[in-house]
Amino acid sequence: MSWQDQLSDLVYSTDKGKIKPEKVKSITPTDGFAKVRRETKGRKGKGVMVISGLGLDTKALKDLASKLKKSCGTGGSVVDETIEIQGDNREAIQKILEKSGYKVKFIGG
Repeated sequence: MSWQDQLSDLVYSTDKGKIKPEKVKSITPTDGFAKVRRETKGRKGKGVMVISGLGLDTKALKDLASKLKKSCGTGGSVVDETIEIQGDNREAIQKILEKSGYKVKFIGG
């Protein structure tokens, strides 16, 4: 094993301190369909619309979530690669996603 291979396993350096490995975030590619489903599990009976399959990075997801929240007049958040919008606003969500170039699939009841 050469000294260069040993440097890749470096955990602490007196020059830099604790060295953390770089985290690589990958974005799941989209198939062109935005999947919209209603969930109540773990939310004390309150329903939210969960939108997945968009294939966007975090910044673009937050921008789209902001647009959806304003048009629906409700709150929401971005969790991992999904957008959660409070309430049941299927028609408004469908219109905005279709304007953004997505085909919308409603999953579940």
